[in-house]
Amino acid sequence: MQPLRAWPAAARRATLGLLTDIDDTLTTEGAITPDALQALHALAARGLPVIAITGRPVGWSEPFALAWPVAGIVAENGAVALTRAADGTLGKRYVQEEAVRRANHARMQQVAQRIVREVRGATLSRDSGGRETDIAIDHSEFTQLPPPRIAQVVAILRAEGMNATVSSIHVNGWYGAHHKLSGARWAVRELLGRELDAEIERWVYVGDSTNDVLMFERFPHSVGVANIRRFEAELAFKPAYVTDGERGAGFAEVARAIIDVKT
Repeated sequence: MQPLRAWPAAARRATLGLLTDIDDTLTTEGAITPDALQALHALAARGLPVIAITGRPVGWSEPFALAWPVAGIVAENGAVALTRAADGTLGKRYVQEEAVRRANHARMQQVAQRIVREVRGATLSRDSGGRETDIAIDHSEFTQLPPPRIAQVVAILRAEGMNATVSSIHVNGWYGAHHKLSGARWAVRELLGRELDAEIERWVYVGDSTNDVLMFERFPHSVGVANIRRFEAELAFKPAYVTDGERGAGFAEVARAIIDVKT
């Protein structure tokens, strides 16, 4: 991981838009800070769309999709896209059909209860009530689950035929082929009418943890905010660059690096 200042000006100048994680990337201790929010406004003012991609649930994401100056939020690891319409109302699009979502939801609740029974100290995330297409086990937000038990949760999810990923705060599990990268491709096409893979060298991804590895692998211009260093040893693919600032301050640093060469 090179320091952000090593990012070539020509590459920054060519940027068409940004994709970003939310928790511990845009937000700091669960809230967006003024510098990160101002960065979103500054990017929007220059016609640079930002799509946030998160493991957080639909219900948790809805107010932010309405309040933040973003092109959209993709929730539940690529399953749902939320956008603010011209009249200020919320639009919602799903990768899976309703019948599939309903059947998967019932199966996932059984898996969640198995995890709570079998993994000592495991609890559902407090935002579980807003989840429609996945389940989440808290490991660092309101409780602390040690690494061996996080691994046990992941093993159960996979044994049940589910996808599993570990964010900075939760272990997420879901049925379906979607993930952050497929969700990014889908959202850029659905929300912006563009093909991400055709112009991948002109998009930036910003993240902070192991569930961003697919994005770090695919995006030539990927950036980790400084707090990613706590996961560095676990990253199969690392971001190309790393900021000096952590969390929201790191995202604001990325925005400045782009805007400074475009003005």
